[in-house]
Amino acid sequence: MAEFLISAFADEGGKTIEEQIDACKENNITHIELRGINGKNISDFSENEAKELRKVLDDAGMGVSAIGSPFGKIEITDDFGPHFELFKKSVENACILGTENIRMFSFYFTKGESYSDYRDEVFERLNKMAEYSLKSGIRCCLENEKGIYGDNAERSLDLLSNFKGKLFGVFDPANFIQCGQETVPAYEMLKDYILYLHIKDCRKDTGFVVPSGYGDGHIKEILSEFKKKDGKRFLTIEPHLKIFDGLGALEKKGGTFDKLKNSSEFTYSTNREAFKAAADALFAILDEI
Repeated sequence: MAEFLISAFADEGGKTIEEQIDACKENNITHIELRGINGKNISDFSENEAKELRKVLDDAGMGVSAIGSPFGKIEITDDFGPHFELFKKSVENACILGTENIRMFSFYFTKGESYSDYRDEVFERLNKMAEYSLKSGIRCCLENEKGIYGDNAERSLDLLSNFKGKLFGVFDPANFIQCGQETVPAYEMLKDYILYLHIKDCRKDTGFVVPSGYGDGHIKEILSEFKKKDGKRFLTIEPHLKIFDGLGALEKKGGTFDKLKNSSEFTYSTNREAFKAAADALFAILDEI
């Protein structure tokens, strides 16, 4: 039976690393999936900045579950060379920061490109990144996301099954819902390849992200099944309940950023309040199971 370790995208709880650590400690969260600090993506950190960040985290007793990178979030037709060079630097930073995981994606197909025509290109790029990172003991963890090759369960399975032992799955229920994919069948298809979960729920009818258990992600059912795995397993809270610094840079037009501006069902006065609501929702479900 799995031992759950609770992590979070703490940039949704504060801009500075000190604010992010405080937000986590207030909510009994022991790890951070590092994404942005003071509006700067962790993938853009220099070696010295990564070392300084590691010291702050160590002094606070805070672990790093993964690097929440944007790799694979370029168009499949974009030049891969500069993207791969930046990826190499992030592998080094992951080693410095003491995590074995880099969260990444499988390239945007938002201009009408054929999935079948570019499948080999997707595989070639992912293989290059996975083989490079594994040499340093770092795992490429592939998240399902809107508008990318692996946006549904079938293509995610295509990737994860062909790259078994090289790529590891990150299951995000809300992203699947926003792609019209039912989450429980998707989890059943992918469960043998899932390394950890993003805890994010969503309404099917509106596409709005909501606290876990209030949407159509079947979070409780999926967590109950995920609990059957062995070893330590991260659950990473990704609130997306309030606009936060850097969100606009993470999303394509029409994505979560725009939906949050128009959502009124769950409202919060501060990012810290929204962060707490997301954490409380997860712990309530864990208490039930």
